[in-house]
Amino acid sequence: MKKMKDVPEGDRPREKIAKRGVNTLTDTELIEAILGRGVQNRDVRVIARDITAMLQDPDHQIRYEDLLSVNGTGPTKAAQIMACLELGRRRYEPTGVIRIQKPEDVLQLVSSYREKPQEYFICISLTGAGEVIRSRVVTIGILNHSLVHPREVFAGAITDRAASVICVHNHPSGTLEASPQDIAITKQLHEAGVLLGIQLLDHLIITRTGFSSMKEKGLV
Repeated sequence: MKKMKDVPEGDRPREKIAKRGVNTLTDTELIEAILGRGVQNRDVRVIARDITAMLQDPDHQIRYEDLLSVNGTGPTKAAQIMACLELGRRRYEPTGVIRIQKPEDVLQLVSSYREKPQEYFICISLTGAGEVIRSRVVTIGILNHSLVHPREVFAGAITDRAASVICVHNHPSGTLEASPQDIAITKQLHEAGVLLGIQLLDHLIITRTGFSSMKEKGLV
């Protein structure tokens, strides 16, 4: 295999992107373009070939640690490849993935709880891209009173390897006003999330007729 310096300049990956378009490159050439250069005694084309072989295995989801195992791929290059893969996945995500970008997006997940006669406390785990991993009922209260502890809320999120969570609970009374208890538990959840590295993005109160976002009210 020729070294990159021996490839005619017009046939090098980055030059091909500029002149012919990115869709003309092979998978290996795309990896070469991302890496830019190799390391001492290991040309970028050899490194890219090894990484491409990993990507071609349909039964294996490539990890940061896998890239580090490739001779010539250090933390910077591994991070570059992982970032490109994640960007592509987010851009061309499969149909059916739910992404939360605003409070209204949460309602499709919790609409069945809006008319419950008891108070339900729900935790929604999210990826770093705001994609829903899982929605869980954490506790069910009696009438309009539900007790919840941060360990119960974050236990599932830790299992999910979530980057963030959104909490939701219904008010059977119909009021959208946050009670002192609602504000207190929201503060506790925020503080626990900071310690765990799992951000509390919002805490919603839902009723039959509407919803209220504690984040929008400055309570998160």
